[in-house]
Amino acid sequence: MLQLHHRFMQTAKRFGSKIAIYDKATNKEYTYGKMLIASLILKEHIAQIKNKYVGIMLPTSAGCMLSVIATLMNGKIPVMINYATGALDNARYAQDKCRFKTMITSKKLMEKLDLEPIDGMIMIEDILLKVTTLAKLKAALLSKLPLNLLSGIVHKGSQSEVATILFTSGSEKEPKAVQLSHRNILHNVDNVPQVAAISSNDIFMSILPLFHVFGLTVDFWLPIILGATIVTYPNPLDYREVSRFVREHKATLIAATPSFFYGYLQKSDPGDFSSVNFAIAGADKLPDKVYDGFLKKHNVKIYEGYGTTETSPVISSNTPTYHKLGSIGKPIPDVSVRILDINTDKVLGANQEGKILVKGDLVMEGYLGDLEETSLRIHNGWYDTGDIGVIDDDGFLWHRGRLKRFVKVGGEMVSLVKVEDLLSRLLPEDVICCVVDVPNPSKGADVVAAVANGNFDMQSVLKQLKKELPAIAIPRQFYVIENIPMMASGKVNFREVERICRDRNANGGS
Repeated sequence: MLQLHHRFMQTAKRFGSKIAIYDKATNKEYTYGKMLIASLILKEHIAQIKNKYVGIMLPTSAGCMLSVIATLMNGKIPVMINYATGALDNARYAQDKCRFKTMITSKKLMEKLDLEPIDGMIMIEDILLKVTTLAKLKAALLSKLPLNLLSGIVHKGSQSEVATILFTSGSEKEPKAVQLSHRNILHNVDNVPQVAAISSNDIFMSILPLFHVFGLTVDFWLPIILGATIVTYPNPLDYREVSRFVREHKATLIAATPSFFYGYLQKSDPGDFSSVNFAIAGADKLPDKVYDGFLKKHNVKIYEGYGTTETSPVISSNTPTYHKLGSIGKPIPDVSVRILDINTDKVLGANQEGKILVKGDLVMEGYLGDLEETSLRIHNGWYDTGDIGVIDDDGFLWHRGRLKRFVKVGGEMVSLVKVEDLLSRLLPEDVICCVVDVPNPSKGADVVAAVANGNFDMQSVLKQLKKELPAIAIPRQFYVIENIPMMASGKVNFREVERICRDRNANGGS
């Protein structure tokens, strides 16, 4: 069975003259043939790095994708580093956790972030300056070799080898180093197209960061192995530009988080998304107002999916064939999902709520350097997602929230996600909300809500909440936080929101 970079080489040989990437950050185009040549050139430079781990801190671009491919061609492991929040801290954390020194970044990125390079950083611009005409000629000649001969000059190993290190978001606790193998990622690459009708004819609008598993698999490996065309743009928050590129390139597929889709809804013009056949949302609950807004404005359905960093990521997804609004879809092929009782671990039947466990080749190899945490999360091949959910009679999975996002109030369990979902529907379209808990000595905790602005009738909202929620679940306080803290992946940074709300609560609400 072939590894990821070998599958890429297969595709590159097959689609040599086809455009692989429109890189909007550099305004350059790369055919599959050019991508193959460039990866062979980069391979020679990365070969000089002695450690088996190579840090990669680059925005979503052809350069980042080529760096990953070239690293794998050397039998080394790319460690993807989050540059969007606390870049230098994340870089040092990765160096320490994975015990490596060298990481590839770019002068342009460092200048944009207004940061000075740290020890171990090498600039991709400097690497490119060292590329000689002879090296280009050699790589071009090698790229013309028959595939069986070309495969012999790059690393060849088993699919169980680690193909990347990604870090969990850290929205709830310290990031863990997730080891994903070639087999893990290829499980998604080979199975997602079966249910979503994705092919080499598609044009992917790739805007998610590649240090996030959603971006790495769906915006990079999936299209580059299929032979599709990719339009890369490094800033998913540039809502108007992304919408324009979708229109200009007639993109047929876009994957994003609900908060990003909300931004595109606000900043796009009618017709911008008319070419899109498949819009997939993940990482957070898709609010009804975002789904309804896209359908009304663009006649595009956003299909909600579900996954985790540890599952490469896609576990289930709604598709044009199988769609239940509000659900997170049916498990993709070759994935087993079961629901366990929270307290007894008894396997539950349909329509019974419990912990979501997943089994299949998509499940990670484990957390690097953390055997204890790995053994807590994986039992006999079953990965405990830490999420609560239900499988209905039709086989659709419904997400009820993180187990950690249930809070005990007065002895009763309250789902913060359920409160958040209801509150989101009651608030005006331009008011973003997040529900967390704060300590209460007498009953354990209080539910509170953080909102991005206070432009709504609080009494009217509370009146509606009282009709649909028990008294213990109704937010005791609304805190206005102008910019709700977000992770680079588009997820709400619950740890930070919780910290702000708890600080304000301790200070009497100020």
